[in-house]
Order: sequence, then C-alpha cells, then structure tokens
Amino acid sequence: MARAPKPAEEIPPHDHIAGVPLPREATGLVGHHTAERELLDAYRSARMHHGWLIAGARGIGKATLAYRFARFVLTHPDPAADAVLGAEDLSVPADGRAARLIAAGSHPNLLHLQRDWDEKAKRHRTEISVDAVRRLIPFLGTTAGEGLWRFVIVDPADDLNRNAANALLKSLEEPPRRTLFMILGESPGRLLPTIRSRCRLLRLDALGDLDVARAAGRAETGAAPDGETRIALALAGGSVRRYLELTGSNGVELYRLLLRAVEGGDYGAMHKLADIGSDARSGGYTQVTELLYGYLHRRVRAAAEPDPAARPASVPLVTWAELWEKATLSGREVEAFNLDRKQYVLDLLEAVAAAGAPGARRPVTA
Repeated sequence: MARAPKPAEEIPPHDHIAGVPLPREATGLVGHHTAERELLDAYRSARMHHGWLIAGARGIGKATLAYRFARFVLTHPDPAADAVLGAEDLSVPADGRAARLIAAGSHPNLLHLQRDWDEKAKRHRTEISVDAVRRLIPFLGTTAGEGLWRFVIVDPADDLNRNAANALLKSLEEPPRRTLFMILGESPGRLLPTIRSRCRLLRLDALGDLDVARAAGRAETGAAPDGETRIALALAGGSVRRYLELTGSNGVELYRLLLRAVEGGDYGAMHKLADIGSDARSGGYTQVTELLYGYLHRRVRAAAEPDPAARPASVPLVTWAELWEKATLSGREVEAFNLDRKQYVLDLLEAVAAAGAPGARRPVTA
C-alpha cells in the first residue's frame, strides 16, 4: 500500500539547517538593534506602513527579525497599549499564546510564503510560484481573529517568479486593514519597481564577527578565535547562516582547495571542486559557487583573503571585473535553464586560474 504524502507543514523549508532553530522558533535577536527600534517606533506611531522591505545579505537575520516583529504585534495588537509604549525592544515571553502558535507554524493570522514542496519531484521548487502567492486570496479574505493583525512574510522575495511578483503586487496595492507585509530580499534592486515603491525599506547591515559567533551559539567569552574560526568568520561576511554552513561542512577546507585551484592551477583540485559542485540537492553547488563568488568579489575590491597564506594573482582590475560578470551571468543561466553545474564550476575555475597564470592574455573575456 502506498504511503500517504507527508503534510506540507511537516516539511522543513528549503533553506533549513539541521539542528538549527527555524526563524519562527528563535526568540532572541543578535545585532540589528537599530532596525528593531525602527519597527517598534513605527508600530506605536500613527504612521505604520503596511509594507516593509527588509533587505540584507542571506543569513543575517531578516526572517528572525520579521518573526520577532510579528510575535510582538500579535501579542500586543493595540499599538497604544502600555506594554507597547513602554517596550524597549520587540521581545515577548516565549510561552505566550501567540509566540507558541508562531513557533509551531500554526498561527492563523500569519502566512509565510516560501518555495513550495513539489510532491511529484520530492524536492522544493526552485522559485516561489504564482500558486503559492495565490494563498493570499483566502488568507486576506477572512476576518482577522480576535481583532488582531494579519502578517504576510515573503521569504525571500528574490525567489518570486514574474507571475508571482505580479500577484503579490495586487495584494500590496490594496491591502485589507491591519495587514502587514514583511518582504525579505537579498537584492531589492531586482524586485519589481512597483513592489519597491509600495514598501518602506529597512536595510540590515552585516553582523560583526562576535555577533555571528554569538548567534551561532559558538562564542566563548574571553576566548580568541583560532585560525580556522577566524577564516570561517571572514568567509561568512557577517552572515550567521553562511558561518554555520562553512563550519558544518568543511567550508574552510573547501576554501583552501579553491585557493589551490585558482592560485596554483591545480587541476586535481579543480575537478574535485567541480564534483562537489555538481550536487545541488546536498548544498555542494551552493557551497562551492559562494566560495568562488566570494573570492572574485574580494579580488574586485582588492580585499585581503581570509587565509594569510593566499597569494592572489596581480592582474588588472578589469580582468577580475569581467570574471565576476561572467560568473554571475552564467550562474543565473545555470539556475534558470538547469544546465550542467559541474561543467559550469570547472569552466569558471579554469578561467580564473588562467587569468592569473604567467603570460596570460588580459583582460580575460572567456
């Protein structure tokens, strides 16, 4: 007898890290105190905007902040209440009704739009589809229970396809009373201008190294980070998620393998990285490409490498810039058309290594 498909609510989000609480479960917030205060001040004023575009790099706490705000507002639905006017931050008791329902993913007044699970393919979709966004229609069409607010969290808006973005825009244009949209985005400039124009921008800065380690639960008071940890923190670039991914999957070792490939022209290292990068489901592709993009980004900015032993080639800035453009444009095509990831990684590694090889022709346009 065929086993019944698992309910969608039991399937972790596509970006879930095993052993790490989901943003809806996290009760604390590390850093971003200015942004938290801006949301609090806006809520208790008479000018609360219905749409917020929370922008920042992947994994720095956008969803955690959005859920923290939702938890506060759904706990204190009256912005003029003494508890709101006297609040110093957005914290609420974790055992409160709203907090418990949000942590369980079952609060009736909160809708979280992410990539759906494709039951046929047994994996998450690669984008937020228009069908997912159409869940807004019944959600916004019902009366908010107990005089509460409605929250819609789009996470991240970068994943919206064109039809889904247009469907979201319709709800943003004429939202029901007491409805708040928290639209999370890594690259706000790529969103529809009409979506951006209907939202108030709240930009989150990258976290400092100590805050990243604290948020990851791996900071030791008074203890200086060792060499491996310092490299992982530098590679993370202020992102807690990135740091957890690096430390949980030999990220520093992969980074050093990358240095051997692009700085030493080691073809064995290139092929090993390409093999790892061919696996999209386990995260190998994302891990390798983010390390490679990070390397090129630092070279464009002439920034120091996290590993003091690194020896980047001394080539004109235009060479690095062209390689960066080639990497990002080709990477988008790989994602859009499901092209051969292994070949893409290998070609890019060879191009970067060739650019810095003695006697290489520059600038590189390959």
